[in-house]
Amino acid sequence: MPEAKTWMTFSLICLGMALTPGPNMLYLLSRSICQGPLAGIVSLVGTAAGFVVYLLCAALGITALLMAAPIAYDVLRFGGALYLLWLAWSAIKPGAASPFQVRELPQDPPAKLMAMGLLTNLLNPKAAMLYLSLLPQFIDPHHGAVLGQSLILGGSQIVVSLTINGLICLGAGTIAAFLATRPTFAIVQR
Repeated sequence: MPEAKTWMTFSLICLGMALTPGPNMLYLLSRSICQGPLAGIVSLVGTAAGFVVYLLCAALGITALLMAAPIAYDVLRFGGALYLLWLAWSAIKPGAASPFQVRELPQDPPAKLMAMGLLTNLLNPKAAMLYLSLLPQFIDPHHGAVLGQSLILGGSQIVVSLTINGLICLGAGTIAAFLATRPTFAIVQR
């Protein structure tokens, strides 16, 4: 079991990372703005599953193998970058609607929303590096089983991320619906 001070320090760092924009936040914002807060929350379940995959891989040492194979890391890194570029192009291409405009979209089923959230997180090198680089610094073999400490600290990161991103999903969807009723804002924003 990690010491309380260690756990709090790790949790505060995770809070800072959760507040830093990245691929997960961008995906969740886009789903919440376009399809409403519930779609954002369902997508959040998928990103949480991605964190669980990374946590288990890190705790079991598989992530170290991935990072030891440069080609695997490069595929992950470049795949994440290409996905971000695609999202950016979708927002700024000629004829693109305002990113804050609530649009009628085909309602993706929850399974697809979760799968897209999972993929977004698995292609997020920030998540992989968090578990490979940051997590081991907070584990002390003198305070119990390393696996147990890894799971507790990683679980804390997941709870912090779910809390922050859940609030973002709810807020973005609500604000988008409010702004959609203000046509002047859409003109100024574009």
